[in-house]
Amino acid sequence: MISFSTNNSRVFLLFFVLLFVSFSQVGCFRPESSLAGRADDHETFLSRSKSDQPSAGLDHRTEWSLQRYGETVRKYSYKYDLDWRLVMAVMKHESRFAADAVSHRGAYGLMQIMPATQVELAGKLGVEETESPSNNIKAGIFHLQQLYRAISGLDEENHIRLALAAYNAGLNRVLDAQDVAQYLGYNPQNWQSVKSVLPLLTKRYQNLHRNIWPSGRPRAGYFTDWNQTQLYVESIMAYYTEYQVAMK
Repeated sequence: MISFSTNNSRVFLLFFVLLFVSFSQVGCFRPESSLAGRADDHETFLSRSKSDQPSAGLDHRTEWSLQRYGETVRKYSYKYDLDWRLVMAVMKHESRFAADAVSHRGAYGLMQIMPATQVELAGKLGVEETESPSNNIKAGIFHLQQLYRAISGLDEENHIRLALAAYNAGLNRVLDAQDVAQYLGYNPQNWQSVKSVLPLLTKRYQNLHRNIWPSGRPRAGYFTDWNQTQLYVESIMAYYTEYQVAMK
C-alpha cells in the first residue's frame, strides 16, 4: 500500500485542481490569431467583447461607436433637433468613427470639421476647442443644423440631402447650384435637380454663368469636385436608411 504524507496529499490535490481548471476552459479561450485583419483598437475590442453586446445587424465599428459616442450623439442631436441616426451616418462616412482622423485638406475628428470652420464654431459654441470627441460631435451637429436651417428642400428627404451637400461642399456651392437649377427651369429645392447641375459649376460652362451672375462666375468660384459631393450625399443617405431600420 502506498501512503502519502499530509504535505504530499496537498501537493497532489493542488495539481489535480489546476489540471481540471485548465481542461474546463478549453473552447473558451479566443486565440490572438483570430483577430487577424483587425488592426485597430476598435475592432480588437469588439472581437473580444462581441458576445456581451446587443446585435442589431450593425457592423462592428458602428456597434463600438454606439457604445462609446452614442450618448453624446443623442444628447446634442436632441438639443439641435436632428435625427441622431443621421449624425451617426455622417460620422461613419466622414471618419469611419476614428476620433483622430485627419483629411488631406486638414478636416479633423469624427465629424471632419475644417480648420477655419472649427475656429468659427468654437466661438459660437463658447468652447476652447473642437478637437476632442465630445466637442467635435457637438460642433459638427451644430454646423449641420445651421446648414439645414439655411437651405430649403422640397420635402424632408430633399431638405436633408441638400444640407448634406452643403456640409460637404459648402453652403454657397449649393446655393450656386440652386441658382443654376432655377435658371434652367428646374426645381431648386429638389436634390436631383441640384445634383444634375453641379457639373455646370465648372469653368467649362462660363458662358452659362454670365447669364446667371453679374460677376460672370459662381459666387463660390468654379467647382471641380462635384462628383465627390454627389457620391457623398448618396453614401450617407444609404447609411442613414440602414440605421433607421437597425437602430430605434
